[in-house]
Amino acid sequence: MTTPANPTSRHFDVLIVGSGLAGLTAALTLAPTHRVAILTKRFLVDGASSWAQGGIAAVLAEGDTVEKHIEDTLIAGAGLCDLAATRQVVEQAPHAIAWLQEMGVPFSQEDGHLHLTREGGHSERRIVHVTDATGAAVQQTLIGHVKNHPNITVLEQHMLVDLITGAKLGLPHDRCLGLYALDSVTDEVLTFSAPHTILATGGAGKVYLYTTNPDTATGDGIAAAWRAGCRVQNMEFIQFHPTCLYHPHAKSFLISEAVRGEGGRLLLPDGTRFMPKHDERAELAPRDVVARAIDFEMKKGGLDCVYLDISHQPLSFLKEHFPNIYTRCLELGIDISKQPIPVVPAAHYTCGGVITDLDGQTDLPGLFAVGEATCTGLHGANRLASNSLVECMVFARAATQVIERAAPIALPSLPAWDESRVTDADEAVVISHNWDELRRFMWDYVGIVRTNKRLERAAHRIAVLQGEIHEYYSHFHVTPDLLELRNLVQVADLIVQSARARHESRGLHFSRDYPEMATSALPTTLVPEGLPEHWQQAGRQASPARCS
Repeated sequence: MTTPANPTSRHFDVLIVGSGLAGLTAALTLAPTHRVAILTKRFLVDGASSWAQGGIAAVLAEGDTVEKHIEDTLIAGAGLCDLAATRQVVEQAPHAIAWLQEMGVPFSQEDGHLHLTREGGHSERRIVHVTDATGAAVQQTLIGHVKNHPNITVLEQHMLVDLITGAKLGLPHDRCLGLYALDSVTDEVLTFSAPHTILATGGAGKVYLYTTNPDTATGDGIAAAWRAGCRVQNMEFIQFHPTCLYHPHAKSFLISEAVRGEGGRLLLPDGTRFMPKHDERAELAPRDVVARAIDFEMKKGGLDCVYLDISHQPLSFLKEHFPNIYTRCLELGIDISKQPIPVVPAAHYTCGGVITDLDGQTDLPGLFAVGEATCTGLHGANRLASNSLVECMVFARAATQVIERAAPIALPSLPAWDESRVTDADEAVVISHNWDELRRFMWDYVGIVRTNKRLERAAHRIAVLQGEIHEYYSHFHVTPDLLELRNLVQVADLIVQSARARHESRGLHFSRDYPEMATSALPTTLVPEGLPEHWQQAGRQASPARCS
């Protein structure tokens, strides 16, 4: 099959979708030898990486070891971590930190050395940070380098519509050939071609009503890869951060894990500390344990929130270690040096995603995925705090090494986006209504604690929404809101399918119908319809989890 020439198509050596740490790392690594385009649906600074407060985990302290970091990760992952992926990340973490230092990231220092803090689930102090705004500092530093590199083209307000594959064009050999993206400024869908495409689109926290994620976290890469025929894994494991600031004027403001790492205590409204009765590690237990404990206490007592108290630390300590949290809370009338912080759990991190191998390669040749959009095997059933940013860098660099070694690939001409049979929508309220309904029933039915009945209800509502959205997508001009809703509903379906398939409670997935953890378990793998048989053996193959 031949395709008509598309004079508006733009060609690059590598397309990178997403401008968080994963995407920027890949772009800067490839730029010396490749023409790279970064497409981001808002602006460079708007990804979830900028919101990361705590830091980056790496073995740097005297007395700490790679084996300890691996063990902490495996324990948090509740038996579903892939050992090879975990070792790869942990061993390369110090090199990733060194690279960021070379880039000029101003990590916090103490006595001339990197200051290392500790977070829940870690047996040692190993969190490198920039006060309590690590992600923002890292992003600002790397963005400066990206903007100054002649081989990097930044395309802001360009949203991924769909991947272009050989199968979709009727070609005999399937691979990713490029993508369609909506230019939100001109309202035009553009064609981009490249022999290599990297999805670095982040997670899907906005599928829930309450989340610590930015508005960009709508699962775009996961949904697009699934539609292109890639398998996904472990989508039931959605991490709920235990401590999101509870205040009517504080949208998605996270209270860092490091506050508990530095002695913060969780309290009921009457001042009673409750974590020790839930877990011997108390406030330093992994996030899933702490989030469920808070959820239990809130439901038991009919509470709107619980409280996190760090007021026993000196004011000077709080201003030095948590300047942004201190300032933001003070703006809202909360003096954390004198009073506890009201907090609630909120959807925070998507532990599952597109299956990749140890080089970031997906099932589809020419398509790579890095960062929160993926399931590399590192996180298992629950992500250990501060392992996410380092995963972005390690797998981004692994993917770039494959791309650098790749032989030249001749690409066919790609067709332009066809809008000949669509019109402008006359009832945009349908999108906003469906968006609100989706996020509310996902929070109610597929949240921290699940049941078979709740999941059944969610599956029914998702099926109805999918029908409505498909009809809307088929007949009307695409908009950013429609594209995000389409992706969120697809991701919601994957989450519910995965949750219904797991007949046990493990890590971040807790079911009242199956409250015990099985003695052995496998990752939950979902396979798109029509996936070629030889692809079913591609990508990373996780071995069965063995639990004591």
